[in-house]
Amino acid sequence: MSIASEFKEFAMKGNVVDMAVGIIIGAAFGKIVSSLVGDVVMPPLGLLIGGINFSDLAVTLGTDPKGAPVLLKYGAFLQTVFDFLIIAIVIFIMIRGINKLKKPPQRPSMRRRRARKCCSSRFGTLSSNVDIGRCDGSAWRAEPSPDSG
Repeated sequence: MSIASEFKEFAMKGNVVDMAVGIIIGAAFGKIVSSLVGDVVMPPLGLLIGGINFSDLAVTLGTDPKGAPVLLKYGAFLQTVFDFLIIAIVIFIMIRGINKLKKPPQRPSMRRRRARKCCSSRFGTLSSNVDIGRCDGSAWRAEPSPDSG
């Protein structure tokens, strides 16, 4: 099988196509959230705080060799943090909704089995743990227990 045909088979699997669509929608959603934060949320917040434009908040660290100021733009960082928080909250709400739509797991049947007169006991004095008392209806067998190495 050639590399091209293997790649085509891989790319056409449902999960890969779904993932690609999710990435494209996620990128578009990220742009929408960035615009929401930068153009809708931050200006009123800055106005409430005292007319601050968050994108302009910066600390001057010095100047570069050309004479331009070197800035630590913490305002832009705060906008990115708000972007992340909004995206995280939306994803959390979406996953929570999807999980509610899933069928709840069925509980195991609570029927009680009638106890047999056979019982098992474990003797730890033997070199390997051995279950004594497994009853197959007519005879007793000694078998190594599942947890013995």
